[in-house]
Amino acid sequence: MEELTCCAGTVHSVIFQNAENGYTVLRLLTEEGEVVTVVGCIPCAAPGERLTVSGVWEQHSQHGEQLRATEVDRALPEDEDEIFNYLCSGVCKGVGPATARRIVDRFGTDTLDVLEREPERLSLLKGITAKKAQEIADSFRHHLGLRRLMHFLAQYQLPPVLAMLLRQRYGEAALEMVKDNPYLLSADGCGVQFSVTDEIAMSMGMAADSEERLQAAVTFELAHNENNGHVFLPRNKLVDATCRLLDCGSEAVEQALDALIERRVVVQEPLANVEACYLHRLWEAEVSACARLNNLLAAETDVSRQVQRVISEIEASAGITYAAQQRQAVELAASSGVLILTGGPGTGKTTTVRGIVALFQRMGLDIVLAAPTGRAAKRMSELAGLEAQTIHRLLGMKWDEATRQVTFQKSEQEPLEADAVIVDEMSMVDVSLFSALLRSLRPGTRLVLVGDADQLPSVGAGNVFSDLIRSKRVETVFLREVFRQAERSAIIRNAHKVNLGEPPVLTNDQDDFFFLCRRDGERAAATVVELCKTRLPEKMGIPVEQIQVLTPTRKGPCGTLNLNRLLQEALNPRRPDRREIQWGERLFREGDRIMQTRNDYDVVWGKEDGTIGTGIFNGDVGRIVQIDPSGEWLAVDFDGRSATYGVEMLSEVDLAYAQTVHKAQGSEYPCVVLAAMPSAPSLMVRGVLYTALTRARELLIVVGDDAAIRAMAANDKQQKRYSGLKWRLSHSGE
Repeated sequence: MEELTCCAGTVHSVIFQNAENGYTVLRLLTEEGEVVTVVGCIPCAAPGERLTVSGVWEQHSQHGEQLRATEVDRALPEDEDEIFNYLCSGVCKGVGPATARRIVDRFGTDTLDVLEREPERLSLLKGITAKKAQEIADSFRHHLGLRRLMHFLAQYQLPPVLAMLLRQRYGEAALEMVKDNPYLLSADGCGVQFSVTDEIAMSMGMAADSEERLQAAVTFELAHNENNGHVFLPRNKLVDATCRLLDCGSEAVEQALDALIERRVVVQEPLANVEACYLHRLWEAEVSACARLNNLLAAETDVSRQVQRVISEIEASAGITYAAQQRQAVELAASSGVLILTGGPGTGKTTTVRGIVALFQRMGLDIVLAAPTGRAAKRMSELAGLEAQTIHRLLGMKWDEATRQVTFQKSEQEPLEADAVIVDEMSMVDVSLFSALLRSLRPGTRLVLVGDADQLPSVGAGNVFSDLIRSKRVETVFLREVFRQAERSAIIRNAHKVNLGEPPVLTNDQDDFFFLCRRDGERAAATVVELCKTRLPEKMGIPVEQIQVLTPTRKGPCGTLNLNRLLQEALNPRRPDRREIQWGERLFREGDRIMQTRNDYDVVWGKEDGTIGTGIFNGDVGRIVQIDPSGEWLAVDFDGRSATYGVEMLSEVDLAYAQTVHKAQGSEYPCVVLAAMPSAPSLMVRGVLYTALTRARELLIVVGDDAAIRAMAANDKQQKRYSGLKWRLSHSGE
C-alpha cells in the first residue's frame, strides 16, 4: 500500500475542471512556498481557497510529479486578496474581475458572509440590480452547498465524488436530507455499505430503534441480496437477516417491514408457501414479465400449411438434413408464440437458429436478433447472417438522471417494429431486462429464446431461463445429440462429461484439450504466464490477443488480481513510448486489455461508420488505445466502439488479461487458458467448470490441481435463488 502524503496550502490556479464529475487539476501554493500539482475529484475548486490534501504521489510522463488526492479538507479564503481571486475565478455567475473588485473594496473580509446571508446589500453598488444581486447570491450558495456537502462526507472518509452523485439525486437539499437521514447514503445507486452509514448515523445521535434506521436496514438487505441473484426474500429470512445486521429483536424489524409494505416500497405476497418480500421494482418486473409472456403464449399464430415443404426447401438450399430435434424446433417456431431452444456445445443450436431465421424470412416476417452482451451479439451476427444488437441497444436504453434509473425508449407506447425476436445467451438475462424486452413486443410477436440451461445464471437478479423451462408453460426443445463433427472436439466431449458429473479426461493426447498438472498456486500462475507469453505464441502460432485466461476466483495466486498483475508485466511491459497512469493500487498502460466492472449508462461511444450510442456494461472488454498526455482521459476501444474515459472513471474498470468465469459468460475465445486451483466452496462447483470449458472455441489448456477439477465436476450444488417467475407461470392458468 502506497504511503499517504498530507499537503496544505492555497489554490494558486485551476488548470482543468470537469463540471459534471468534479475531476480537477490544480496548482497548490503550499505553506512552505512550493507549487504542487494536485489531481482528483475537487468540485468547484477555485483560486484563493485553502485546501488540506491527503493523497499519493505519482510520476506523470508529461507533467512530472503530482499528488493524486484521496481526501480533501477545504476552507474558504479569508484575506481580501484571496477573496478577490476566489470571486474572479467564476464561482459566482455574473461576477468578473471588475465587479469582484468593487464588491471586495466595499465589504472587505465580510464579502463571503454578505453573499451568503445578506445578498440584498450588493444592490447598494452601482450597476448591480436587485435581480443581479440575487443571481450572484444563488450561484454562490449553490457552490457553497456542494463544498459543505463534500466537507460533511470527508469527515467520514467518504469520497468527494459521492457529493456529485448526491447533488444529482437530491438537488440543493442534499446535505440537509443526508443529515436528517444518513441512511440515504446506502440507498440504490449511492453504494455506501450499511455498516458505514450506520456508524455515521449513530455518531450523529440517531436512535438505534429509529424508524429510519430500521427501514433502511430492511431495504438494504433486499438490495444486497438482489446482488446475490435473489428477486425476493422470504419474510422470515428477511427479518432474521435484518436482526443480525442491526443486532436487535425481531418485533421492531417486523414493524419497520410492515411500514415499508404499507408505503409500497416493499411488496409482500404469498408465493409457493412463503411470504415473499420484494423491492417494488423487482416485483413489478416479475409480475409484468409473467403477464406479458402469458399474452404472447395465448396469441394465435398464423401457420402456413406448407411448413413441412418450406423446411425441406431450406434443407436443400443449405445442403443439410436436420436431425429430428432440430426439425422439431424449426416446425415449432412456425406454430408457437414463444419457443425455447436449449442445448450444450456441438448439439446444433446455431444450425437450428439459422433454419428458424430462414423459415421466418420465407414467412415474410420482420426479424430482430439480440443478445445480452456486445460480444454475444457480434457472434450471433456472424453465425446467423443477420445483424444482431445488444438487448439494451435494441430497446433504446437511456439513463434518467432525475430518477437515477435505466429507462427504455421501446415500450408499450413505442414497441419494436418486429414480427419475430430471437434472443441468444438467454441464461445471462435477468428478470428486469427480460421484463423490459417483453414490454417492447407488439401483441402476436413471435419470441425465440436460445441458450444453454446448464451455464451459470445471470449476474443480475432472477433465474429467468431456467424458470421458463421448468415452468413447462413454454414449448421447449432440448438438443441433446452431439454431432459427429463436434464429437471430434475433446473440448466438447469433456464439457458434456462434466455436465453429467464425470471429470474431464486429463490426458495430453487430445487435439484441442490439454492439462498441465500444477498443485502449487504460484507455480500454476507462473505456468499460465509462460503459456501466454511464449509457449502458445511461439510454438503454436497463437496471437496473444486470441488467448484469454480464466479462473474461478479473484483471490489467491491464481486469482484475477494476481494473474492480471503478472500478465500485464509479461505481455505489456513498461516502455518509453507507452503512457501509463496509476489509479490507487492499479496501473493502467496504453495497450492494456481492460474490462468494465459495472454498468455505466452515461458513457458515449462511437463507431467508424458514424453510429453513436451510450452505455458500456459490466463484463464488456476493451483495449486502452491512448492515454492523454495530461493524464485526464483515456481512449478505449470496445470491439469497434470507441469511448473516452475520464480518469475518475478508472474506478469502474479493471485489467482483463485474466477474467473470472462468471465475467466471461456469453463470450467465446479461440484459446482459453483455465487456472483451476482450489478456491471458495461456492466456486468449486460443476456449473463454473462447465461454463469455463465451453468458453473455448479451438483450444483449451487447463493448468491446475487435478483433484480440484474432479471435485468441481462432482459437485452439482447450485446456490438457491429466490425467484417467483416459475411459480407464477405454473399457476397462471389456475
